[in-house]
Amino acid sequence: MKKTISILILSFLTLYTTLTFAKDETTKASFKVNGNCESCKKRIEKAAKTEGVKSAVWNVDTHILTVTFAPAKLSVDQIQQNIAKAGHDTEKYKTEENTYKNLQQCCQYER
Repeated sequence: MKKTISILILSFLTLYTTLTFAKDETTKASFKVNGNCESCKKRIEKAAKTEGVKSAVWNVDTHILTVTFAPAKLSVDQIQQNIAKAGHDTEKYKTEENTYKNLQQCCQYER
């Protein structure tokens, strides 16, 4: 009986540990995001950094955003949609015209 309880406890702890670490797995993805300046950089990175995103860095020169995120919590598509909602076109999603027009003049990139 003691052995059975010990095995059950050990099994539970193993399962709990596995599930806990699986949630913390991250992956990297890079994709193009339109923008022009440091103001764009701040807006793009802020829009990308939602729950599940560990880091987001947008390069002003290459227009490439690199994100490290937990795919168990959100997808690259969701990150791109958040950025489009903030006013910046991505490879897959376009921002709404009104949102784009409300960007500062220096942030209005060629569409």
